[in-house]
Amino acid sequence: MEARKPVSLVKAEDSHAATWPDEPQRFAATDVDDFLLWCVKQNSSDITIQSERPVYNDIGGELYPGTFRAIDAADMAVFLEKIYGAEARARLASAKDLDISYEIRPDRYTRIRFRVNITAILSKGRDGAQITMRTLPSEPPTMDDLSIEQEIRDAWAPRQGLVVITGPTGSGKSTLLAAGNRMLLERPRGCGKMLTYESPIEFVYDSIDSPRSLVAQTEIPRHLPNFAHGIRNALRRKPEIILVGEARDRETINASIEAAQTGHAVYTTTHTLGVANTVQRMLSTYEMNEREERAIALMETLRLIVTQALVSRIGGGRCGVREWMKFPDEIREKLMDMHFTKWPNEIQRALPQYGRSMEKSAAMAFEEGAIDRRAYLLLSSSTGS
Repeated sequence: MEARKPVSLVKAEDSHAATWPDEPQRFAATDVDDFLLWCVKQNSSDITIQSERPVYNDIGGELYPGTFRAIDAADMAVFLEKIYGAEARARLASAKDLDISYEIRPDRYTRIRFRVNITAILSKGRDGAQITMRTLPSEPPTMDDLSIEQEIRDAWAPRQGLVVITGPTGSGKSTLLAAGNRMLLERPRGCGKMLTYESPIEFVYDSIDSPRSLVAQTEIPRHLPNFAHGIRNALRRKPEIILVGEARDRETINASIEAAQTGHAVYTTTHTLGVANTVQRMLSTYEMNEREERAIALMETLRLIVTQALVSRIGGGRCGVREWMKFPDEIREKLMDMHFTKWPNEIQRALPQYGRSMEKSAAMAFEEGAIDRRAYLLLSSSTGS
């Protein structure tokens, strides 16, 4: 039998070349958390566990093997059951991907959390799976950590109304929302009762000192079936703030607008790019015969839209570039005096006065040396600005 090659044969300059030193011949349930903790200590931002491949750690945007050998079917079964539960394989077989959170408590004071996606794949001609685990910080970031512009912070906390955070998948929408939540919680007078409905829960607020606030987090569909049901649930619980993980369908958008109309501050996300595109996308979920009425209801409640994109930063890491627009009374009244089909052009004209375009933000980041020319050109044409 051929001897196992030593891991040290990988390039010497690779500081993350070593695989898990305690790797077993066969993974057992008791090995999973120990292995994941080792990955976190390697500063892995994403851990990918895939059938018939070694486990890979994403460290600084590069993939490094975390195990010497490939994960076989027996290993994958152990990971699936430990991370999701006994029904994981049955759910994958029914053509569903799985979005959950996973938590490790190495001691009573420490929580290591992951956002998890599990998707069925074809591997070497047979059904397999890929588990992607995003390492989450132990506490939400601050607005300073994310270098959020002061204008956005100033507009973040309306007494009532709708705040929408937008961007493509992986653009940091949930992270920005978490930083905003933390800012509200850390105000001297707190923020009252905050209810969040998330799929899955990513950031938790246990470590935030906020004696005048109460946060309750509900996971969709673990605790309630969907976001629209969550908003209806919130209205029976007398909150000041409602966070809805994603407004992706007509029912959830409707419920968000109605919650904002009844005196709540509602925060949500959509997968759009650009302020004007966000308004169009939200209205497009309605039938033509109800769009005009829903457009007025949306504009009555809208207070702030922030679009965020993450691009590579020169020197390493990633840089958030944002387009945003505030919707004070005067711009909302002006828009409601015209037909909603004219809103996109009017919003583009008003953007410099009430916010900042993606093109302008990208130009500033480029001039500061934060992003390269390619990223600047890509962002400056991305929102139609």
